[in-house]
Amino acid sequence: MDNQDQERERGITILAKNLAVMRDGVKINVMDTPGHADFGGEVERVLNMCDGVLLVVDSVEGPKPQTRFVLDKALRRGMKVLVVVNKIDRPAARPDYVVDKVFDLMMELGASDEQIDFTTVFASGLQGTSGMEPDELSSDMKPLFDAVKECIDAPVVDSTEGNDLQCLVSNIDYDQFKGKMGIARITNGSVKAGQPVALQQPGKPKKTGRLTSLFVFDNLGKKEVDMASAGEIIMFSGLDDVEIGDTLLTNEGGGTDAAEPLPPIAVEQPTVRMTLGVNKSPLAGREGKFLTSRMIRDRLFKELDRNVALKVEETDSADKYAVSGRGQLHLTVLIETMRREGFELEVGPPVVIYKLNEETGKEEEPFESVEVRVPEEYSGGVIDLFNTRNGELQDMGLDDGGEGMSVIKYLVPTRGMLGLRSEMLTATRGTAIIDAVFDSYRPKIAGDIQNRDKGSLLAFEDGSVTTFGLENAQTRGKLFIKAGEETYKNMIIGIHQRPNDLAVNVCKTKQLTNMRSATKGITTGITAPIELSLDACVEYLASDEILEVTPSVFRMAKNPDMNMKKKGKK
Repeated sequence: MDNQDQERERGITILAKNLAVMRDGVKINVMDTPGHADFGGEVERVLNMCDGVLLVVDSVEGPKPQTRFVLDKALRRGMKVLVVVNKIDRPAARPDYVVDKVFDLMMELGASDEQIDFTTVFASGLQGTSGMEPDELSSDMKPLFDAVKECIDAPVVDSTEGNDLQCLVSNIDYDQFKGKMGIARITNGSVKAGQPVALQQPGKPKKTGRLTSLFVFDNLGKKEVDMASAGEIIMFSGLDDVEIGDTLLTNEGGGTDAAEPLPPIAVEQPTVRMTLGVNKSPLAGREGKFLTSRMIRDRLFKELDRNVALKVEETDSADKYAVSGRGQLHLTVLIETMRREGFELEVGPPVVIYKLNEETGKEEEPFESVEVRVPEEYSGGVIDLFNTRNGELQDMGLDDGGEGMSVIKYLVPTRGMLGLRSEMLTATRGTAIIDAVFDSYRPKIAGDIQNRDKGSLLAFEDGSVTTFGLENAQTRGKLFIKAGEETYKNMIIGIHQRPNDLAVNVCKTKQLTNMRSATKGITTGITAPIELSLDACVEYLASDEILEVTPSVFRMAKNPDMNMKKKGKK
């Protein structure tokens, strides 16, 4: 179901998706939601269409921090949980341990007695087998579907009359022929293709129109129907101003007998903000198709149609916009999508969003719950990193799997998590497995948190990089560039080995003479540059640095606006 390029490359689910399966005359609508807390907005709006949840956990690792986030949302809505222990065919599978961990997690989250008395199905998605016992698996998924029909309650329907239509829009899709399409579940009543309808939110005016087409989900696709009734998940077109949170109501007879609109979807507030604007570097405009502030603005506000957890705000500058999301990953996925569409952008460093507690009058900042699995010999380095970023140790111990892995749990300010992943992977030789999820807002920690202990190497002048210039520069630190690339003054070309920034001339050419050099026979090797991804670049940025994003290149530089301010102070 993960059909987007970024989903396949990152190995995660970013957008929620629907499918429908017919089993023994019963239609089962299934929604796949992201597990990562950064995409929690997808989870919150999709849960409006659900009657129960399938909690899929790994047979070795058990529930992860992201599991806690999604499960908590479902339990608060009073939904029943069917636990599926997947990958049961793994040699190191420990199903009893995993089921116990799920039980402990539900207790921590305050599940009701009915929710804690959950049914467990053991399965292997790769082999297509399932069963009620780990050592007694059927050759198909029949036990899983039977458990769904038995454990998850059917939708509760008060009426199927046309005038009682109530249908909360939870998702938006686009079709190049039909335009903007709404995806919703019919809570009450029924709807027909071609009938007059209205969209309304409580306390807001109606938006009227007529359904031009009506679809229901069928396996991995959809099929057109003439009518759908309560309990069905539909996709409809004909209303170009449909928004997530609207309720679809009947408008027959002017809507005099129409039902009341349903409460809109409640979404948690964002925690991280970044600025996106027009690329103004000396090398701007060479690759991108979309360069102007109007194009960037239109694209960002279009994203708000379906990305309910995102916020876009105007700034004091006409060519910059403040974009807020659930986390750094939430925002970098948007930036990467725009880059692939042909946009050129100037991106500022991520900053956390503070809020004022009205009861205490104190400023608060977001904290994240972090779990790190790492070989025991590297646990000391991980603890040092967390302590320097004002982390609070919650738990520490050896993993029960017997692989010599330590499990370390910390509560860390979100601003301390910015740039932490790359440092931790370096400190643990790439062996750390890091899971983080938003925990809560807590009183702000006084003072700054050191996010980086090394400065940057800066280009001394505009020009093309030479091998002679690289030979001298590589003794100063690790480089991001190679010979032949274009640079400009104050562009970040590498990591300095000391805390301060240093300008180096990588465009310097060797002075040629007709005299033979005494060192002609001595050759110096050029070290291969570090290739940074978009996520790594954003993590690297300091408060006075910016990232230039083009369809094929990422370039970092000192923020010229910040440099002007510093000169003004002098």
